[in-house]
Formats: sequence, structure tokens, C-alpha cells
Amino acid sequence: MSGLVTHFEIYGDDLSDLADFYRDLFGWTIAKVPGIDYHTIQTGSSSRDGIRGGLQRRPIDEPRSWVHYVSVDAIDDAVSRVERLGGTVVRPKTAVPQTAWYAVVQDPAGNIFAVWQPDPTAYPPPLPD
Repeated sequence: MSGLVTHFEIYGDDLSDLADFYRDLFGWTIAKVPGIDYHTIQTGSSSRDGIRGGLQRRPIDEPRSWVHYVSVDAIDDAVSRVERLGGTVVRPKTAVPQTAWYAVVQDPAGNIFAVWQPDPTAYPPPLPD
């Protein structure tokens, strides 16, 4: 089947620190591949319930983005953890009406991704009069 996401890669310069960031943030299993400068990433408990990825040295300067949406239990906690672990917020918590909350964040190496909390009651605050 074509059109399916098969994997993702996150680029950086200090791969050990970046691996620690994603392990601490999401609990991903990240392992250094012996003999090469590459780390494998497993986002779920098995290859059937999570997408696989990799960490490698940045092959190009721009863009600094992998923009995948990562599901979290609590958006506010996830954003706080991103900041505590050395990341930054690019777009603060925003509602997708009656669907979810999301925030776009940046890891310590400058890669942008989003965290996503499903919530059928999500709704943006009313606009001021």
C-alpha cells in the first residue's frame, strides 16, 4: 500500500542529549545502533502499535522540523515538560473545536513537532467584545 507513513527521522547534533529528551518526554525506546552514528526509535510497545523512527546527524541545515503530532494524556503537562527539558513553545495550546487541544513545540536541537490531546469538549475562548 502506498501513502502510509513508514517511519520518521529526527535530526540533531548532540544525539545522546536529543535521545534523552524524547525518552524523558514520551517514554520512547531509543537505542544507539552499534558501529554507526544512528539511534533507532520505537514509539509504542511493539512495531504494531507504534511508528518507528530514527535519530541521526543533521544532513541539511533547514528545515528544522519533523512535524508529527504526538498524542499526550494532558497537553498542559506535556508543554511544561517540553520547557523543563530544554525545548520551547512555538504555538501555545490551541483548540481544534470539539476535537482536541494541540501545541507546536521545538526540541533542544530546533526541531518542530506538535503535541495533541484528544478532547471532544475543546473549544477556543470567546473573542473579546
